[in-house]
Amino acid sequence: NISKDLKHSLPVELGLSETKITSHGFDSTKEGVVEAGPFPGKGSSVSPKSSVISPSSAAASRLAGQGCDLIIPTGGRAQQKSGPVVLADEVKNPAMEKLELVRRWSLNTYKCTRQIISEKLGRGSRTVDLELEAQIDILRDNKKKYENILRLAQTLSTQLFQMVHTQRQLGDAFADLSLKSLELHEEFGYNADTQKLLAKNGETLLGAINFFIASVNTLVNKTIEDTLLTVKQYESARIEYDAYRTDLEELNLGPRDANTLPKIEQSQQLFQVHKEKYDKMRNDVSIKLKFLEENKVKVLHNQLVLFHNAIAAYFAGNQKQLEQTLKQFHIKLKTPGADAPSWLEEQ
Repeated sequence: NISKDLKHSLPVELGLSETKITSHGFDSTKEGVVEAGPFPGKGSSVSPKSSVISPSSAAASRLAGQGCDLIIPTGGRAQQKSGPVVLADEVKNPAMEKLELVRRWSLNTYKCTRQIISEKLGRGSRTVDLELEAQIDILRDNKKKYENILRLAQTLSTQLFQMVHTQRQLGDAFADLSLKSLELHEEFGYNADTQKLLAKNGETLLGAINFFIASVNTLVNKTIEDTLLTVKQYESARIEYDAYRTDLEELNLGPRDANTLPKIEQSQQLFQVHKEKYDKMRNDVSIKLKFLEENKVKVLHNQLVLFHNAIAAYFAGNQKQLEQTLKQFHIKLKTPGADAPSWLEEQ
């Protein structure tokens, strides 16, 4: 067959008896050369050599550049050898990480929503700490009452400021008439001094009330609000704890086989994680409620004493006691117009 194929492929002038195939070593620069020459006949004593087409160094370099590892033994057979394997670190895909976070968040939200709905419908069980829940209810009720006191004190401050402003204007009007009405000079003068004194005492009382408002506002809208924020985190942890507890209870009531055991084990681990979070948040709420109660008693005691002494001294007309009350609580009154910019600053 080979002879027939070669006979058809070679030129007509070249006979098959003049053709032979030789192989070159790896040091040759020729790649698989077909040479023409006399071929021994049947009666020749020289046995024909086996024909091998071997790659040259140029072909080997091209194969090496393509990443193929070939071993050519002396027998002429090519064998493929597996090259060294390099295990690279797995590159984390940010998109897959975000997708996993969204999946976990969705699953957790679904469980918590189901727990909340079941509690409102009266079907699900709820973990309750009676002592802690009672303290939280008292705190929320007190916050509403303190907010009402704060609102009324702000109204009183606004009304007192308007009254003091009116008294100051009235005193200026009496003083002006005292200078222009000679027959009523003394009468207008007495009323002008009285209104100016009332305005001065009103400003002192206004400073005490504003200091009371600022302290109660800090207690209600910062200290108590911070504690209630921790309470909200505690309630969220409680809902998650009950949701995963209910999930674990449902799995334990079902059959136990090769498919459900891994789920039960995973649910047990998640339940333990949320139980530890719930216990930690409950402990944090208890500590914050204790410190809040101590701070509230101390702050309100001082502020209520200030408010009482200032109001009593003002309506008793005791100017010295009113000023002494402000000194006792280190309250500094702002001079009217002290915050206004000077003429040079305005220019």
